[in-house]
Amino acid sequence: MPSLFLVTLVVDDYDRAKAFYCDVLGFDCVVDQRLDDAGKRWLVVKPRGGEGAGLLLARADGAVEDVAIGNQTAGRVGFFLSTDNFARDHAAFTANGVTFIEEPRHEPYGTVAVFSDLYGNLWDLIEHRGETAS
Repeated sequence: MPSLFLVTLVVDDYDRAKAFYCDVLGFDCVVDQRLDDAGKRWLVVKPRGGEGAGLLLARADGAVEDVAIGNQTAGRVGFFLSTDNFARDHAAFTANGVTFIEEPRHEPYGTVAVFSDLYGNLWDLIEHRGETAS
C-alpha cells in the first residue's frame, strides 16, 4: 500500500518558513531545490529523525492562496507532532519562542498541548501513552 509522504503547507516566504520549521522546531531540511526563474522552490522539511510525512513548504501564489496562509484547516488543529519526550520538547519549543495556546494536559491517549506556528496554524504536540495513534 502506498504511504503518505508529503503534506503541502502554504507559506508567505520560503526562507522565513524554513527558518521557523528548522531553527525553531528543529526539523531537517531534506530538499531545497530551485524550480524556475520566478523563484519557486521544492522545499521539504521533516521532523529530525522522525518517520512519516514531511511538509512541502509552498509559497502562496495569488490572492486565493494568500488567504489560506495560517488558515488551511479553518482554525482546527491540523497538524500533529508525535514525541517520545513531551517535557523535553515542550521546554525546547518554549525556549525557542513557540507559542503554546494552552497548558499541557493529560488525556487518556497521552500528554498533549496545542501550539501555533508562525502563521497561526494549530499543531498538537503529543506524547502517546501506550500504543501510538494510527
